[in-house]
Amino acid sequence: MTPHKIQAAMFDFGGVLADEGFKNGLYAIARKNNKDPEEFAALARELIHTTGYLTGENDEASYWDALRAHTGISGEDRELRGEILTRFTLREWMFDVLKKLKAGGVRLIILSDQTNWLDELEEKHHFSFLFETVFNSYHTGKCKRDQTLFKDVLKILSLEPAEVLFVDDTKGHVERAHAVGLNTIWFQGKDAFLTGMHVLFPELVDPA
Repeated sequence: MTPHKIQAAMFDFGGVLADEGFKNGLYAIARKNNKDPEEFAALARELIHTTGYLTGENDEASYWDALRAHTGISGEDRELRGEILTRFTLREWMFDVLKKLKAGGVRLIILSDQTNWLDELEEKHHFSFLFETVFNSYHTGKCKRDQTLFKDVLKILSLEPAEVLFVDDTKGHVERAHAVGLNTIWFQGKDAFLTGMHVLFPELVDPA
């Protein structure tokens, strides 16, 4: 039994388990097209929601078509997706932490707002063996903007909110999870993350 009865640790993918390939890729696309990176990325993030691609209601081609139509960028779908996918680099130090947690009996879960790209990244990097299950918005039909997603996941896992830790680099997602009652860490960097994890799992995670 881990401190505070935490039975499971649930992690976001991009920005936590791996570098934030979506954001970094969007910035690269913006620079190539002489667009303001922040403004372009904000619009691109909104369109992935409104087109329905994030929750599996629409396909990738429709997303890129919408993004080109709204911003005037150029580039074929394959070129644009390459800017995104090549920037999802797994964080080896994070996976070292995950292995220690798993060895200590902590259930590991991915909860990610991702498209079918996450499936392709799994085929390339083979990371899912560490996790009990992967909840991906593309397959669940819900994203982390919808607070009921956290309740759905708890029900599937047969866990109470206080038994789960949720780690994400998006403040809004963390706030929604916290409101449901989950233990949360807002990921803002390696050192602060390790310090927070050591408080919860002193026998399993070394402090920064």
